[in-house]
Amino acid sequence: MRLNKFLASCGLGSRRACEELIKSGQIKVNSRVIVNVATEIDPEKDTAFFNEKRLAPATMVYYLLNKPIGYTSSLKDVHAKNLISELVPANPPVWPVGRLDKNTSGLILLTNDGDLTYQLTHPKYQKEKEYLIKTDSSLKQDEISQLLAGINLDDGFVKADFFEKIDEHRSRIIIHEGRKRLVRRMISFFNKKVISLERIRISTICLGKIRPGQYRTLTNEEIVSLKND
Repeated sequence: MRLNKFLASCGLGSRRACEELIKSGQIKVNSRVIVNVATEIDPEKDTAFFNEKRLAPATMVYYLLNKPIGYTSSLKDVHAKNLISELVPANPPVWPVGRLDKNTSGLILLTNDGDLTYQLTHPKYQKEKEYLIKTDSSLKQDEISQLLAGINLDDGFVKADFFEKIDEHRSRIIIHEGRKRLVRRMISFFNKKVISLERIRISTICLGKIRPGQYRTLTNEEIVSLKND
């Protein structure tokens, strides 16, 4: 097993985060400091340490949180007034799967499963994300067609997988990318302003009737569906 995958199973973070721990020399296997991210480990024969603490696979937990507006999607931020980590149990430690900006509400997953985090955030898996948008003015049909065909933003090409007007100011959009503030920037491309933005689905998991600031544990069926989608 790759060392970064084993570390993720111990709850140290996503595979990419665990690679950074390895490269920074914070991981030992047996008595040797490891800095090569391609290192393999046999969990039945080898012993891994982080900050001199022996590591073992953690009990995995999976939370669905309805993030309120005004909360920051990080575990630690000295400049943030409210953190989403305050809204879920402190033990075992979890991290957010992706991010929602401070002024965006809705569905965010938190877990200590590094493999699932990787699967939901790596671009190659193209997991759908669905949002409800309220804008200051309605997008015209030619603008919607352009959005579906694709537009060029400062950080590259992007297109909506689906776009539907609900009424004059409200719409539904589906994308599969996770770039920073992407939906807001897509709407801004047409000189429209997003008044409110709520994520209502990630892959097979829907927000449902969870109230802002509340969370629930994913069911076994939902976890399996996420991993198999």
